[in-house]
Amino acid sequence: MKKQFIVLATFFSSISQLVFGQQDAQFSQYLFNGIYINPAYAGYKEVLNLHSFYRSQWTGITGAPKTGSIVVDAIANEGNVGLALQAVNDRLGAQRNNSVYLNYAYRIRLNAEGSSRLAFGLSGGVAQYGIDGDKLSTNDPELNFNASRNLIVPNASFGIYFANDKYFAGISADNLIASQYNDEKFRNLAKPQIHAYLTAGMLIPLSTNINLKPSFLLKEDFGGPTNLDLNAFLLFGESIWLGGSYRTGIKIWDKSYLQKELSNSDSFVAALEVFPQSNIRLGYAYDFSVGPLQGYSGGSHEISLAYYFRRTRLRMATQRVF
Repeated sequence: MKKQFIVLATFFSSISQLVFGQQDAQFSQYLFNGIYINPAYAGYKEVLNLHSFYRSQWTGITGAPKTGSIVVDAIANEGNVGLALQAVNDRLGAQRNNSVYLNYAYRIRLNAEGSSRLAFGLSGGVAQYGIDGDKLSTNDPELNFNASRNLIVPNASFGIYFANDKYFAGISADNLIASQYNDEKFRNLAKPQIHAYLTAGMLIPLSTNINLKPSFLLKEDFGGPTNLDLNAFLLFGESIWLGGSYRTGIKIWDKSYLQKELSNSDSFVAALEVFPQSNIRLGYAYDFSVGPLQGYSGGSHEISLAYYFRRTRLRMATQRVF
């Protein structure tokens, strides 16, 4: 019975990607680096840095998603410009997607110190969408999955991001170009759709060395359920972040095409960020499934590693809200 469930879960997961276009990879490390959801975040750290993460989702289920990414981030023009180069590799069953994007952010000073800024960001690059026909089989002759396919298309995203020493907020949208191609171009492939992200949070001092950072992330792909992440972290001095998230589906407007019995509950996320040295950051997140996959999936593991050059120029964790 369990093996049958695994096969069905993998099948319906793939079908949901094909039908609703939920092409964006799921990850939790945006809590530590906002560049993954908003190009306007480029340059926010105000120092040259390298950041990478790897996520293994729904461990124990055959064909479950696996995602990796690496980012180089820096500033130019005295911090008024942010630049980032990002590469992503994503796998889901027979699907394989790769992308490379250059992010540019124009960062407007809102005070003399430059600690309060409003940034406008744009990213552009190429995305490769592929499918390995050898990993699929069907008894329906109308479904021609007997050959591999690869498609490379240009793509872009746009975002706005505001932050000071106490608050942050951002809004962004991706897949602005790839989503405009006709369906035939993406024949047998998961056609990407526009995804919109809205996030905000704040820093609340609890004591001299302890701060609370609550935040939320609203995710909308205009095809599947609207998703909401509710996050809360405790920041201990300048070296440890400890907290987590609750990820769930919510109803903002009626989507009559969705199944009525869909479960809203998705997962709880426990996350930790530590600085073993002032210029090295390690992050780990673990997702506990609380939806239909509960009892079948071993959860999702995500690790990240960041290295900051010339760390002395970077405001420490207690002075940054994101």
